[in-house]
Amino acid sequence: MRVVSLVPSLTETVAVSAPGTLVGATDWCTHPVGLDVARIGGTKNPRTEQILALAPDLVLANEEENRAPDLDALRAAGAEVLVTEVRDVPQAFRELARVLAACGVRERPRWLDEAEEAWVAPDGRRPDSCGPRRTAVVPIWRRPWMVLGRDTFAGDVLARLGVGHLHARHADRYPRVTLEELRAAAPDLVVLPDEPYRFTADDGPEAFPGLPCALVSGRHLTWYGPSLAAAPRVLGAALRAARR
Repeated sequence: MRVVSLVPSLTETVAVSAPGTLVGATDWCTHPVGLDVARIGGTKNPRTEQILALAPDLVLANEEENRAPDLDALRAAGAEVLVTEVRDVPQAFRELARVLAACGVRERPRWLDEAEEAWVAPDGRRPDSCGPRRTAVVPIWRRPWMVLGRDTFAGDVLARLGVGHLHARHADRYPRVTLEELRAAAPDLVVLPDEPYRFTADDGPEAFPGLPCALVSGRHLTWYGPSLAAAPRVLGAALRAARR
């Protein structure tokens, strides 16, 4: 198999589970560290001619991360494209199994078992409870401010850790909301991931004076792949640390 991945989490998935299979990945595919494959541009602007020149047996994509015109161009040139759709944790596991099978992985990887076990809620409890249930706003961008809305994988991850976000019923999946509206919502917590926008201790919390802010790993909040095994522990610790 020769596989090109246009999705960072799937790049890590295939690199760990089927070494030697990947021949191309995006510039944003940062894991595993030191991955030595052709870089074919970004998730939103892949160089389709370069991808085709790699003669892939399969191109991995995601309906949210990648643009339909790019995928259509690859298909029109004869490339097989597998597109994942992930809106919650159970769906992530189903899609990962589909991707691994398509890449010729015959034995179920150990990390996948560990990840599923990490998200099992024993005795009805959350996998890594961060205390009493709290509500949050979850910015993913600023200039303009954008937040998690309805029907998102990251929103489901947070919900399973005891954090509901205030825009979960918004008509848009990633609505633009003014900073004044975010402050007026008076959430218990502001969750600031380091991707796609890189919020840091010096860039983000100052916009929400008086509110506790949790700086969290975007890889553990938004990626579906080997990072799922550690996500409950890593995110749970960051969320518990953010108290009034």
